[in-house]
Amino acid sequence: MTLNVCSIDRVLRIGVGFALIAWVMMGGPLWALIGILPLVTGLLGFCPVYPLIGFGTCSARN
Repeated sequence: MTLNVCSIDRVLRIGVGFALIAWVMMGGPLWALIGILPLVTGLLGFCPVYPLIGFGTCSARN
C-alpha cells in the first residue's frame, strides 16, 4: 500500500471528515457519518479508488 493521497488532498479529506462527524455529533443527519471515509483515507494517505482509476495526488512518490 503506497501513498496516493498527498498534501492538499490529504488536508481537505481530514477537514471534511472531521466536519461531517462533528455535524452528526451536534444533531445532524446520520448520513453524515460518511465523513469517516475521507477521514480514514486522509489519515492513512491511501485511497483504494485511486489505483482503480489510475490516479493519485503524490506525483513524486507514485
